Amino acid sequence: MVRATRNIAEVVRRKLAADQVLAEAVHRERFNANVASEVLAIREQAGLTQKQLADRVGTHQSVIARLEDADYESHSLKMLQRIADALGKGVEIRFVEQDATAERRDASRSRRKKVRA
Repeated sequence: MVRATRNIAEVVRRKLAADQVLAEAVHRERFNANVASEVLAIREQAGLTQKQLADRVGTHQSVIARLEDADYESHSLKMLQRIADALGKGVEIRFVEQDATAERRDASRSRRKKVRA
């Protein structure tokens, strides 16, 4: 017998555990949203508009807008490196256990909220 719950996070975890296809789709969407969020955050930290960043990178504003869109799926490591270079930053790529990815994301959000508060 499945125990009823009102905790939405628990409901989602159960559904993802029961449906691997859904879990993989959520993982892909989370990845795209994280990349978009990182590009937006680094641009805003630099105090730049999309157009200003595009000019520094040598591309068009619409390219930056696409990269900041959580639905965009064609991220290029080369373009992310160009953005990082334009802002005096680096790009770090790591392979992690998938279960750990969600935990790190949640911890990162928690730290960001504390910094913004």
